[in-house]
Amino acid sequence: MTKIAELRRKWLKERPRYAKAVADLEDEVQLARQMIGARARAGLTQEQLASRMKTTRTVISRLESGRMKPSTRTLERYARATGHRLRIILEPAGTQ
Repeated sequence: MTKIAELRRKWLKERPRYAKAVADLEDEVQLARQMIGARARAGLTQEQLASRMKTTRTVISRLESGRMKPSTRTLERYARATGHRLRIILEPAGTQ
């Protein structure tokens, strides 16, 4: 295990505010992973995806890094451009 992974694990145990911040970001991280996975399955570069969506590679990069919170419309365009469909699910709080 790397020193960073060890430190992260230690902080998750010992620092409740850190653990809460990590948990709060989990949905955003998961969305970014799903977006990157969809693009990879489609065999597209960020540049190619940007062209299909009529946007820039910079926007795609921001979406996939989590630096930009996409609207539902943007998620739909992303999904269509990668040959996927968007599905949104509401779950009771506290479920994984």
